Amino acid sequence: MALPFLPGTSPSKQMGKERFHKSQHFDYSNGVPMLVGSEKPGIGGELLVGQKIKPEHSVYPKGQGSDLPSWVAFDKQVLCFEAYFQEAVPEARDETYRIRKCNIYFYLEDDTIQVVEPECKNSGIPQGTLIRRHRIPLPPPNDDQFYNIFHFNINQQMVLNSRTFCVTNCDMFTKNFLTKLGVRLNDPTTVPADPYSNFREQTEKSMNPLRPYERRDTLKQFLDYDRKVLRFYCFWDDTGNMFGDRRELILHYFLADDTIEIREVSSPNCGRDYVPKFLRRSKLPKHAPAQMKQPGEITDRTVLNVLSSESQGARYILDSLKTGSVHEAFYKDCDLTVGGEVNVFGRRVIIADCDDFTKDYYRSKYGIEDFTPVQYKAPAAPKPPRLVPPYNGFGSEEDSLSSCQGLLPKPPQKDFHKFMEKDRCGLESNVLNFHAKMVTTDPVDGERAFNISFYLCDDSISVFERPQRNSGVLGGKFLERSRVKKPGQELFKSEPSEYFKAQDLYVGATLCLHNKNFQLLDADDYTLNYMEKHAEEFPKANVGHILSKLRSIPEERQSEIRRFLTLSDPSNTGFIPYESLRGLLMGLDCRLSEHEVLVLGRHFSEREQPEVDVGLMLAVAQDFLKKKQFEELPDMARAFAYHDQHKTGRLSAKELRTICKAFRLPLPENLLRGLLSKFADGDEIDYHALLAGINWLENPAPPVMPEDILKFDVNPRFDVGMAALKNINYSALLGDLFSFPSNNGDPTTATST
Repeated sequence: MALPFLPGTSPSKQMGKERFHKSQHFDYSNGVPMLVGSEKPGIGGELLVGQKIKPEHSVYPKGQGSDLPSWVAFDKQVLCFEAYFQEAVPEARDETYRIRKCNIYFYLEDDTIQVVEPECKNSGIPQGTLIRRHRIPLPPPNDDQFYNIFHFNINQQMVLNSRTFCVTNCDMFTKNFLTKLGVRLNDPTTVPADPYSNFREQTEKSMNPLRPYERRDTLKQFLDYDRKVLRFYCFWDDTGNMFGDRRELILHYFLADDTIEIREVSSPNCGRDYVPKFLRRSKLPKHAPAQMKQPGEITDRTVLNVLSSESQGARYILDSLKTGSVHEAFYKDCDLTVGGEVNVFGRRVIIADCDDFTKDYYRSKYGIEDFTPVQYKAPAAPKPPRLVPPYNGFGSEEDSLSSCQGLLPKPPQKDFHKFMEKDRCGLESNVLNFHAKMVTTDPVDGERAFNISFYLCDDSISVFERPQRNSGVLGGKFLERSRVKKPGQELFKSEPSEYFKAQDLYVGATLCLHNKNFQLLDADDYTLNYMEKHAEEFPKANVGHILSKLRSIPEERQSEIRRFLTLSDPSNTGFIPYESLRGLLMGLDCRLSEHEVLVLGRHFSEREQPEVDVGLMLAVAQDFLKKKQFEELPDMARAFAYHDQHKTGRLSAKELRTICKAFRLPLPENLLRGLLSKFADGDEIDYHALLAGINWLENPAPPVMPEDILKFDVNPRFDVGMAALKNINYSALLGDLFSFPSNNGDPTTATST
């Protein structure tokens, strides 16, 4: 039921309205009061009764979400129409009117129009821009409006600035644009013929010039072949003359203008003056003339003396029949072939070879495939061997060799590419670490423990002795980082000495470092993984090479291996201890080193990561933070909340690690990695629980023992955090080794098999 139309009961139109400004409609113009704002709206921008706002532009671009401005959407988009207009010529005798063609350009960004007339040669009429770019009003009585896009069509007349234009056609972009707007285009029409223009064309065609003008177009050849030169290697045999010899030449053929240039190659100590050009760049005639022509003797055309008198003057005309013209043949690219001859003003030059660009040019243009060079030079004498004096003992061998290579010794060059590839990069240290002991009969030295590091970037070795309690030997640096020569080499010799390489280091190997023998007992996990990853460089870590060694052993030993592996698993679990496999392979003398057995066990092992208590990890982490006086945990919490855009309380492990590195959280890398893995739920981590666990100020953990802290040392070396080898899947080993799995049911059956 509608409310009655009474004061206080009807809704007000002014409710919610915020703008109440009033437009100015009246003003003084030249001292006369008059209406100047007929198109302005009423109070608050509302339209007056019967008022319609005229759009500023004819086409409004439609955008996604909000309309784009026309000057952005229609930038550099112009509609082009072909048109003509008829102009009267009242004072001419030969013509009464002329048809002038023009192009009408409509700019979509601001509805401006420009009319341009293409220039016509020898028209005598000022042409170019007839109407500059601006908005053109409609003819009266609608002169208060302007032309827009909907006023244009084909085969219609338009009045632009009191001049009538007839639109005949438009381009394809204009047709597609108008069609999408829903405009039905008319059929294109033709431009009427201009009688006087047709008369002038017929007159020009019937004219025969008295002086025929010949034009030789060489611009296309120049633009196509500029800076493209054919190069031939030639020689001129001048041994028939006194003191003559064979001269080596280089012939350049310039494709841009068919000219030839010949340069002479002067060998060192040839006894001749250096002349850079044997023939300057010019066209080379095929037949060398017996006598040089005088200037003006060779002309392209003959000038005929038609009339010569003192009263009427001289009259001359060119001979169109070219009587007496001299045609001289010059060398072209088709005349130059490998093995051919070139007559250079009486000198017989033979083409011996050419470069790759010349071969490709002749192969693509003429289809020539035979470019067999002509042998004209004796083979070069082999260089005598350069004997290197033996090492004198001063400095390194590389430094002494540099003093023999030049008067000014230079420092020896290092392998920079190898250094850039194998240098430390992030977590990739590119350092092989081994645990070793000294091979000696001294019981004190036999108990010493060493860590041997091999740096892959420069093949250097360093030895560090681990300190041991109550051993009586101080630990520390045992050998400075340097390259170490292999033992058993002569000191004063000419050949360079051999140094230890990465392939010489493996578990079980014995190294002699400066007359001290070291046996490599074990390697860290990174070293083993690196050697197995680059198995093509390390044969001792190549599983395929190890299996091929086992396949090559005699049949009776293979049967013994099957029998032992089957009997070592009475419970038919398919796994045996690693020590049993190691004892078997080392006892049978299968020509396998300790490192190869270790790699084989790692390949077929059941690797178990030792579990670490989360409480112990948090206690150790709090101990590290407490010793470093790290109190920026509230700032880290705010950083975690800032990166958590969805406010879920979880972040990815990558983002969490990045923030911890940004705050320089003083925790060892393995401890931080273990904490992130413990608090991870899929790919995300609950950072609130992690911060609460390591907050040593609000949630202090019980103290930890020193041996617990050593488990999470900053630089773990051996047996710390490394997956231990326990059980070996011997079923998979037998399957890969003997191409069939073992029979766990009966040992005798496996043996007989």
